[in-house]
Amino acid sequence: MRTPLRAALLGIAVTLAGYALFAGWLGLHADGYLDARDRATARATGVVVEDGIGEDLDIRVRWTDGTGGTHVQRFGVYDTDRYAEGADFRVAYDPTADDPRGFPADPDETAEEDDLIVPVLLGAAVALPLTLVWLWRGLRFRLTARRPGRPATARVRTGTRRAAWRASRGTWLELTGPEGRTRWQRVMWHPALHEAPAELPVTAHGTGRRTVVTLPDGTRLVPLGRLRDHPPSGAVLDDDAMRTDLRDAFVLPPGTTAAPPWHEAAASAGLGALLGLVLGVVMTGPSPTGTLAAVLACTTLTTSVWLLSAPQP
Repeated sequence: MRTPLRAALLGIAVTLAGYALFAGWLGLHADGYLDARDRATARATGVVVEDGIGEDLDIRVRWTDGTGGTHVQRFGVYDTDRYAEGADFRVAYDPTADDPRGFPADPDETAEEDDLIVPVLLGAAVALPLTLVWLWRGLRFRLTARRPGRPATARVRTGTRRAAWRASRGTWLELTGPEGRTRWQRVMWHPALHEAPAELPVTAHGTGRRTVVTLPDGTRLVPLGRLRDHPPSGAVLDDDAMRTDLRDAFVLPPGTTAAPPWHEAAASAGLGALLGLVLGVVMTGPSPTGTLAAVLACTTLTTSVWLLSAPQP
């Protein structure tokens, strides 16, 4: 299977699998919450003993069930002005439970339920564009590749950008047409570039902002971004399209291609997990449901973005 296609399928798989885990985890807890609320057929009137708790301005309510048991429970509510300290708060609970859990008896107070359902919808709003980016990239590649070709000379360059926590590498083509005009195009890495000479004749398809370059052996390189009139800013370009690390000290069998940079994938996933852990603790407090959901969401997002950046071995 072709390298760009493998990357696209992996990117889509990561996005969909990550979203499925995220939605499944929250959906499971939402289903449990709704089932428990449906069994809450008894009613009691509690008293708000504390209000304005946390960033969401939750309330703490003391209420008594039908057996005389007293409970102090925290509730999330939308109408925070209505439930000040000392105000009554209607509670629904399951009369058959030994230690019943209270639910807001007001059907308009669905804050806890929405905290489980709304993130699933927001996750879908992120997963869908990530998937569509891959589809659009493939469609744009095929349409551009069908345009008439023109001869050009390509010089393969490796561009390195330094970020605060990592250095990212990308493959660039310095394209010079018959008229002598030079332009720059970033492409997805392909194993054929490892054997490419310093300069090679290519065929450039497309006009204006989009160009698909075909190598002499027929390999078509997937473009990333627009065709540039100037070298990319912020990137250091060199002529080495090969890896320059310890793995190059070993002789590989003919036809063996470089392995994907899984250490970068692990770093991206680890960064997302750490970011999700921090966001989950800050936003949801001690809730393991919200924290794990944030970890799954952020890990999926950072890994998908890493794959969209066309990582280079």
